[in-house]
Amino acid sequence: MKKNILTLVFSLVALFSFAQINIDSSFTLSGSVDVYYRGNLNASNNPTPNADGFANTTAPGTSFANGPGFSLGMFNLISAYDGDKVGFVADMVFGPRGAEAVFGSPPPLNIVNQLYGYWNVTDKVTLTLGNFNTFLGYEVISPTANFNYSTSYMFSYGPFSHSGIKMDVDLGGGFSGMLGVFNPTDATDFNPSGDYVAGAQLGYTNDMGGAWLNLIISDGFYQVDLTTGWQVTEKAYLGLNATTAQDNFSGAAIYAQYATSDALSLGFRGEYFADSGVEVIGTDESVIDLTLSANYKVGNLTIIPEFRIDLYSNDAVVLDVDAGEVGNSLASFLLAAVYAF
Repeated sequence: MKKNILTLVFSLVALFSFAQINIDSSFTLSGSVDVYYRGNLNASNNPTPNADGFANTTAPGTSFANGPGFSLGMFNLISAYDGDKVGFVADMVFGPRGAEAVFGSPPPLNIVNQLYGYWNVTDKVTLTLGNFNTFLGYEVISPTANFNYSTSYMFSYGPFSHSGIKMDVDLGGGFSGMLGVFNPTDATDFNPSGDYVAGAQLGYTNDMGGAWLNLIISDGFYQVDLTTGWQVTEKAYLGLNATTAQDNFSGAAIYAQYATSDALSLGFRGEYFADSGVEVIGTDESVIDLTLSANYKVGNLTIIPEFRIDLYSNDAVVLDVDAGEVGNSLASFLLAAVYAF
């Protein structure tokens, strides 16, 4: 009886606290859940042990969405407070996609995707301190903000997150700027080397879209990135991403989308990726990624069927381990469900 009373009391306290939080409209709680099925169309889908004894299947050499059969993405929970002068974001991720996104953090810290506070010094200047997702590139970690469920090579081998301090400035006339100093890329929990990375961004936005020129630079390394996207017509959208990372890779991708109705949109990603050091496909080799996706929305749920083909400049694909068969292309099909709240 005593246990039941205590449970009731704690439940009422929790309910009251939640109600109190909702009274303050500056506090928000949002996130997403995603799951998927993926299978190869011209290669074996049978798991085979790799050198470490773990099951391995042939998949595109990009981040996320590489599990065989029915697989899990992640549960994303974002709490945020947006005040007149100050605020914070605490972004937690749980599941394979989340763990891969924060690969530089050991457990139990590998659930923290973003954790930062900010201060609106004036109505045009904001200072941010903490861990935040990268400002480079077209695609992001959360599947709710990407049209394609699988990701590009440029996104996969560029930075995911930065820890440091940055200053965002509204320059007027649609222009914006950012300067920052960060830990080495994806060293999000602390600085393991004592080295630092400088970052900068120049952006322009209007009612039709925007363009951003991005830069990170450190001793012996730089990456320059151009990201742009425009609403060409009421139903048609066109985006572009081009990047080069010193002694690592370079590439370019187009993103085209067309809304056939309020519920259904079709999209295409065409990417060229040249490997000059990361050796995902071999130094001085290249790959073309052609991805056709549909987004069908049912309330807050987005269903994403996707067909993808990766065309390599060498025989980089193991089509059948048992037969020793290799090839220069990999075709795959994916069906994802993404729920945003």
